[in-house]
Amino acid sequence: MSLLTGLLALILVIVLAFILYKVVKSVTTLIINAVVGVILLWLINLLDLMQLFGRPDIPINIITVLICAIGGIFGVIITAVLHLLGIPLTF
Repeated sequence: MSLLTGLLALILVIVLAFILYKVVKSVTTLIINAVVGVILLWLINLLDLMQLFGRPDIPINIITVLICAIGGIFGVIITAVLHLLGIPLTF
């Protein structure tokens, strides 16, 4: 019975290591995505890119930062398009 218990423990450790690897890999990707999104939002305001379209800078508040952090580049695009359409992203 000891051999079976050891084999089951080894299988359980391998499965847990695989799951932990997938979680860490997805969390790392999410963190990189968030950093890129927030930096792009900051750069849009720093370079006054909205002035090219006759709009003021995108306000940096909790909603815009969350959209950009969760969505990354696509979140920045969505935020910029909504801002250009005049849809406010505030409470």
